[in-house]
Amino acid sequence: MGVGCILGGLLIAVLLLAPDGWYGVVAVALAIATWEVVKRLRDGGFAVPVIPLLAGGQAMIWLSWPFGLAGTFVAMAATILVMMVWKLFAQGLSNAPVNYMRDLSVAILVLAWLPMLATFGTYLVRQEDGALRVFTLMIVVVCSDVGGYVAGVLFGKHPMAPAISPKKSWEGLAGSVVVGTLGALACVVWILDTSHWWIGFVLGPLLVVVATTGDLVESQIKRDLGIKDMGTLLPGHGGIMDRLDSLLPSAFITWAVLAWLL
Repeated sequence: MGVGCILGGLLIAVLLLAPDGWYGVVAVALAIATWEVVKRLRDGGFAVPVIPLLAGGQAMIWLSWPFGLAGTFVAMAATILVMMVWKLFAQGLSNAPVNYMRDLSVAILVLAWLPMLATFGTYLVRQEDGALRVFTLMIVVVCSDVGGYVAGVLFGKHPMAPAISPKKSWEGLAGSVVVGTLGALACVVWILDTSHWWIGFVLGPLLVVVATTGDLVESQIKRDLGIKDMGTLLPGHGGIMDRLDSLLPSAFITWAVLAWLL
């Protein structure tokens, strides 16, 4: 709880006092999360290129500031090209690459999973009332987590995906939908200050489903790697990536829904 309060206080302070500082917060968190994932992958036998992933991820984040999402996609394409060449000659000119397609595919997955999705969360702050849109993203995801946890503890009897995450239940998902939708409605009406209250009924359930799926995706990746957490930086929470698993896909959905409907 202490770690969660500290992180929450930091995010609130940045968004209220210096919204553009959100770029720096996301960039640092992304670099740490990418390092955690890459380290775990390399420990699991995947020789993914560290430097191109770290540098390319930062380029994708920062280029969205002056050039929008077009800058991000250009940086992503350039990073993929660099990784293709990097892996081709990683063994030297005299040796053939080992597991070239496998390792390159995993590297591209990491690029799309972390910096690509994170960019949408960062780019939110550049829109009109951007800080409030970021608040909406955070609040709805937290509401989803709280609702799912409470309902799961009190009423959870039917596992949702026991082969992937044994603790998740259908009752917990129902709790997430209810609390997450209420949180979305509150954000749309009182934070975003719009009369289009019905957007909450679109945003809430979508974020709940996407956040839950994002958590399941990371759980399966960790299961494949035979690990419990991606890192150990945050006491009681694991690593930075273990806190971003549901936020990353939710950032894209929040950007898309608010950009199209608001």
